[in-house]
Amino acid sequence: MTRIDAKFAQLRAEGRKAFVAYVMAGDPDHATSLQVLKGLPAAGVDIIELGVPFTDPMADGPTIQLAGQRALEGGQTLAGTLDMVRTLRAEDDTTPVVLMGYYNPIYSMGVAAFLEAASEAGVDGLIVVDLPPEEDAELCLPAQAAGLNFIRLATPTTDDKRLPKVLQNTSGFVYYVSITGITGAANAQATNVGPEVSRIKSQTDLPVIVGFGIKTPEAAMAIAGVADGAVVGSAIVEKIGAGQSPDEVLAFVKSLADGAHGA
Repeated sequence: MTRIDAKFAQLRAEGRKAFVAYVMAGDPDHATSLQVLKGLPAAGVDIIELGVPFTDPMADGPTIQLAGQRALEGGQTLAGTLDMVRTLRAEDDTTPVVLMGYYNPIYSMGVAAFLEAASEAGVDGLIVVDLPPEEDAELCLPAQAAGLNFIRLATPTTDDKRLPKVLQNTSGFVYYVSITGITGAANAQATNVGPEVSRIKSQTDLPVIVGFGIKTPEAAMAIAGVADGAVVGSAIVEKIGAGQSPDEVLAFVKSLADGAHGA
């Protein structure tokens, strides 16, 4: 059982929904980013999604693209991101950490070397948005063999014919993208999301977490109410990009977590 599996078992036992927070590793600089990362569990975050900066993101809107640029300009690397997880693990051995990003940095490090380093650092899962199920032998299956969950995205355009393929080797949870388009671009609507979550749940026992387009505590509550939890990324990254202090960012995160937990 991974930390992710254990977390969802705990949430189910408590009758609570999950709150997942996304931050970009190294944004706006290493020290500030690490301070925010370490503060997330106390702010009510159940699962941390840690972005790995990459030069050519395809699913990310301007907010997260800019965060990635700031991080890269500050010298953030995949190895440095794993170091941040290692530092977090010295204080917190229970909060799941999922790395979210693109395949290129992993490929450059080498899959075997990356999986060994990620496992040793305390990473629990991967979301690699540009590796489709047809490429499962590339990273998904080796990751699962190394004890990491491989989390797949389902979208409004993932029809009933495609969905079983998407779910085939997914573990940990399913990440449902609530809108068509990029991160931070539109607002998620619970009335649209609810039936889609039900459709996915009819084909899997995995928890379904909804992200993209959730910007307020009220939205987090509404979306968590029709799913197993909610993810907020761009709204948090915006605060970091605007130069808010870690304490201010974490206070905002807590308000979002309270919203999701109120569902």
